[in-house]
Amino acid sequence: MKPKGKNELVMHYPSSWWGAGWREALPSGNGKIGAAVYGHVREETVLLTHEDLWSGGLTLELPDISKKLPEARGLLLAGDAVQANRILPNTLEQLGYQPKLSWPLPLCDLKVRMPSQYGFKQYERRLDMETGEVTVTWKDGETRYERSLFVSRPADLIVYEIRAIEGEPLHVEFGMGLHDLKDMRKPTTVLPDHLQTYIDGEYLFFAATNDDKTDFGAVAKVDSKGGTLEEVNGMLRVCGGESLLLTIQLFVKEERSAAWERIRSELKDLNTGYAELLLEHAQEHGRLFHAMRLELEEAEGPRRSNEELLLEAYRGETPLEMMEKMWAYGRYLLISSSREGGHPCHLYGLWCGEYEGMWAFNMVNENLQMIYWQSLSGNMPELLLTVFDYMERLMDDFRTNAYCLYGCRGIYIPAPTAPDSGLLKHRMPHILHWTGGAGWVAQHYYDYYLYTGDEAFLRSRALPFLRETALFYEDFFIVGEDGYYISCPSISPENAPGNYRSGPMDKPLTETTVNATMDFAIAKEVLRHLIDGAQAIGAYSAEIDKWKSMLERIPPYCRNEDGSVKEWMHPYFTDYDHHRHQSHIYPVFPGTEVTRESDPELYEAFMAAAKKRLAIGLGEQTGWSLAHMANHYARMGEGDLALECLELLSRSCVMNNFFTLHNDWRKMGIGLDKDWAPFQIDANMGWSAAVQEMLLFSLPGQLHILPALPARWRKGKAGPMLARGAVEVTVAWNRDTGSVQLELMSRSRSQTVEVVLPQPVQCLNGRELQKQRCLQLCLEAGEAVQLSFAFVGDALEHSCGGGDSQ
Repeated sequence: MKPKGKNELVMHYPSSWWGAGWREALPSGNGKIGAAVYGHVREETVLLTHEDLWSGGLTLELPDISKKLPEARGLLLAGDAVQANRILPNTLEQLGYQPKLSWPLPLCDLKVRMPSQYGFKQYERRLDMETGEVTVTWKDGETRYERSLFVSRPADLIVYEIRAIEGEPLHVEFGMGLHDLKDMRKPTTVLPDHLQTYIDGEYLFFAATNDDKTDFGAVAKVDSKGGTLEEVNGMLRVCGGESLLLTIQLFVKEERSAAWERIRSELKDLNTGYAELLLEHAQEHGRLFHAMRLELEEAEGPRRSNEELLLEAYRGETPLEMMEKMWAYGRYLLISSSREGGHPCHLYGLWCGEYEGMWAFNMVNENLQMIYWQSLSGNMPELLLTVFDYMERLMDDFRTNAYCLYGCRGIYIPAPTAPDSGLLKHRMPHILHWTGGAGWVAQHYYDYYLYTGDEAFLRSRALPFLRETALFYEDFFIVGEDGYYISCPSISPENAPGNYRSGPMDKPLTETTVNATMDFAIAKEVLRHLIDGAQAIGAYSAEIDKWKSMLERIPPYCRNEDGSVKEWMHPYFTDYDHHRHQSHIYPVFPGTEVTRESDPELYEAFMAAAKKRLAIGLGEQTGWSLAHMANHYARMGEGDLALECLELLSRSCVMNNFFTLHNDWRKMGIGLDKDWAPFQIDANMGWSAAVQEMLLFSLPGQLHILPALPARWRKGKAGPMLARGAVEVTVAWNRDTGSVQLELMSRSRSQTVEVVLPQPVQCLNGRELQKQRCLQLCLEAGEAVQLSFAFVGDALEHSCGGGDSQ
């Protein structure tokens, strides 16, 4: 039996941001439709959103500017990066190319008004992450009120029930309208028009017209037990009864009258109650949520509220309970905002309540990848399918980008995209000149195959995408006098070399360079995955030699005088460590090219480069950068440093509903000091990924168990996690007794794996060993293998981070 409240967020006060209450709301979603519950007593607001509702975009024909590329390259190779920086962007500007990225548009606000005669008491709002149900409860006089909402995954419905327990009967008014205009931060924003609302019996109708002249809207139906319904001042009033059920369907890009009639008919035929709809939804949602579990402590009695956990974190040590809940929350948010066939979760998830949300798009130079890092090891591989669906819908645009910008075959994915277009929409040099987007996305494609063993996916989706990416590199890279490739122009997101800055806080003169280390790290990974994958299934045999030849032309990584890996593999450019991005560490994380075992000397050089980034100081960090560093340190076996990053994140960029922001908005000295902190929940997902990275690192045929276990995590249990090779891993540990219990199961095939333990063990399943760290195990398909270890010295003091095997 699970401890009460283990996977619940509990709060004792409502959303409080004036004009931005959605930021502190409690979110529910089914991967397509979102609802954010503010939690107000007298006048409740529920923000409703739909993944297909975007606005503000302007798509133009992308001009062919590839003939200007030789000029830009010539300047770069001659040492004039400043002049080269603007060649391609200025050409687009001169040709009148002024497109706009679209942003997610809030669909509407549901307003719920209830009387408050005596003043509320015993207020609480709660999110059950196992079901997605948001509940607001309070007592007014002798009456206890409950409002509960969830977004049904199987039925595509928002389901809302209001109950009066003892005391007074219900008196509720409902209305729908445009989302709060106080969330319009730019006065130039073009709002939806042709707003229309009306009430017909127990139905509420809402519609408006988007900037593309298509309609969107909603229909709500009220079923009241024992109450009467009437229209009052444009709202539907329900008087009497002990409970009522509100069901809501949304529509996008559909003529309003036809949509209204269709939805009205569907809601009329819906005869299922709240409990039955919740059970149906909870089974599908829960299948994903419970695919992995985490326990860091054995709590007794009720769990603490968010406010109590944050107060303890502010005093210097994040409670284990909060660690667990933040891990679960990142998992919950990804499930709630991802569904096969839809759009990927972006920086706002499904809950963008801003008009023209800042950075509310799919960003592939860090953020989208961080959002989905947790999905594979967290045993939710199907959530990644939405990323692949999205990318494949936009392939023609990505090919157009490659050809028109660089005269190349294959694909070029801009850092920011939105569902309406994959064309380059952002002309700034640091976006236009970054060519690593497709390759970084390709890592997810190949990892999906490695984690699931799905050869049909490898053949039909992963290898074709990798091949398109390699085609771009084949045409884009040029060969230098030494026979090695040159990547030019090149960007190391989002940094600029030290010799192009006059001071640490000055705006860089240019970020456009030659041979960013990340460019070649990604390209090398793409080619190796192509070769390995093609050979595994006997595909593309005529091209494998070509890809091997390309690999040989990628230059070796370069090092600074202090032995650290350089961020730019070209003598014109010097490192600049005062920056939160750590792009040049890609071969160690998120890549797997360099490990302590595969190349100990180069691994130490990458570690040295990563630790030099500590020069940045706390004041330059953000929510996502702390989450990235936590994953980074976990991959490097530095569990305590990884945990420290999460603790700093919990004290700086986490709001009371546990959403993360881009920066510290309270001027507390941790993170960028901005009065308005952009909403950005990638750090929520990065937190979940970092926890999993501390507990398991895998390569095909090799499992590193507890590679970066923090000292504070004395005992716990996690799993089943998913490892490369399609192996499920469940691990329980106890530092005080020096013991680990391990369960492994190969999902689809029999295989031999090497298990790498954090320290030498002297006892396996009661049998004495000679202090071994590495064990060879034969796994039969579908059969669980259980192992029990006792460590040398009877104590698991620290993890060695995948050190040399003994």
